[in-house]
Amino acid sequence: MVFDVSVALTWVLYLALFPMAFFWLRRAWRILVKRDFSEVALKRGQSPADPEKFAPYEMVVNLVAGVVAVAVIVAVALGQLDYNTWTAIAGSTIWCKFFAGYALSRHAHSNWARRKS
Repeated sequence: MVFDVSVALTWVLYLALFPMAFFWLRRAWRILVKRDFSEVALKRGQSPADPEKFAPYEMVVNLVAGVVAVAVIVAVALGQLDYNTWTAIAGSTIWCKFFAGYALSRHAHSNWARRKS
């Protein structure tokens, strides 16, 4: 048997979806139900001045990413998605979640976001 890197990377991506989905859904749960804003829009480990203002956006980003990851996990386990489709969905979800979280954290810590409307 020959070691195939592409098969190994496929398994790494699929197995990595499990903890990512768990953490993303847990963060959404903490924001929505427990009203814990300690992890909202962090920049260098610091919360913004008004984390409650940005909590709904962070919750939606985490909830959508978590639900999509769980849907991909289930669909792959049931054989409903082919390789190219599920890897595209999973990869796009991961990148979009990271970019959206980064943009939200930078916006929350900007001087423009601190102004009272």
